[in-house]
Amino acid sequence: MEVEVVAVLTGLAGLAIGLTTGLAVRVSERSHRVAAPATPVGVLPPGVASVLSVLRSSAVVVDVEDRVLRASSAARAYGLVSGDRLVVDEVLAMARLVRRDGEIRETEIQVGSTAARSRADGRWFAVRVTPLGSHGLVLVLAEDLTDMHRTEAIRRDFVANVSHELKTPVGALWLLAETVENAADDPEAVRRFAGRMQYESVRLTNLVQDLMTLSRVQGDEPLPDLRSVSVDEVVAEALEGCRTKASAKEIELAAGGEDGLRVHGDQELLVSALRNLVDNAVAYSPENTRVVVSARRCGDDQVEVNVTDQGIGIPDGEVGRIFERFYRVDPARSRQTGGTGLGLAIVKHVTGKHGGDVTVWSKEGHGSTFTIRLPLLGTAAGGTAARKDADAENNTDNPAQEAP
Repeated sequence: MEVEVVAVLTGLAGLAIGLTTGLAVRVSERSHRVAAPATPVGVLPPGVASVLSVLRSSAVVVDVEDRVLRASSAARAYGLVSGDRLVVDEVLAMARLVRRDGEIRETEIQVGSTAARSRADGRWFAVRVTPLGSHGLVLVLAEDLTDMHRTEAIRRDFVANVSHELKTPVGALWLLAETVENAADDPEAVRRFAGRMQYESVRLTNLVQDLMTLSRVQGDEPLPDLRSVSVDEVVAEALEGCRTKASAKEIELAAGGEDGLRVHGDQELLVSALRNLVDNAVAYSPENTRVVVSARRCGDDQVEVNVTDQGIGIPDGEVGRIFERFYRVDPARSRQTGGTGLGLAIVKHVTGKHGGDVTVWSKEGHGSTFTIRLPLLGTAAGGTAARKDADAENNTDNPAQEAP
């Protein structure tokens, strides 16, 4: 009897254990269903979109099927993404590798360049690819390095160009000095080579002076000691500096426009900029032509100074590059004219330093017009006082000069 009771109790205990185990399994399954991730495959986890929206880098999120779930406007504008696909093969290959092994990868790529184009074309990016969550999502971050690469390229080109430009007159001077020494018994040859040495010395001096001026105006530091400057005086001084060269080619230099305009700036730099424009106009104009410099008020707050010539003009494809340092449309002609290749770069930086800009209209065979626009000196009480002070100072420096 006792044995039967024990067997019954044992059976009941086993049944209870079985029921408990089944219940536990059901509860476990239900808890797993409740704890399952709320983010289905192919959808960004909560909060990720908000984080991506404040990143400075271009951001792209790619799912397990290489579809783009989210891309910043910059990523699309730069050509990294088109529609719902990454279009840069190198970045897409990195995303697949990162999804496969979970390793973060970084590289630099260039987008938008072709074999037929220079390495300076296109845009450079520092790309970082990392896994995002546990559902095969991959995050691509691309930081634009284009400006840094261009700055470095400009620096390299500048050093190379300066070295080349300095090497030419220095080498010429060395050869001429050696020739003069060997021709010591020939006074006529000595005079001829000495004149050539003077020419190369002037060329070297002009190059060094232009480099110093460019160094002064291309930085971020503001110009010191700005004062009221008469546009009439700037025009007159610039024309006077080019008159000898113009007379040699029988080119007429003329001034016109509105008198009495004044700007706030550095007179020496403004004269240098305008003289470079007039000098270029004379250098690239045929004989018996005319170069006109005119000034006028443009609107209520600007002065416009135009330099117009009847020269050879500039090809349409070159206009966008003429303000680059050492850039020459026709290198052979530039060597004949003796230019340093820095004149228009100086014009650009000087006008920018004074809060203005420079533009150009040109047509081959019909001449060119360069236009400098500068802020007009204000007509408020402070501006009037500044003009009176400047006039008094000018009259003190030159009593014979009439106040404008």
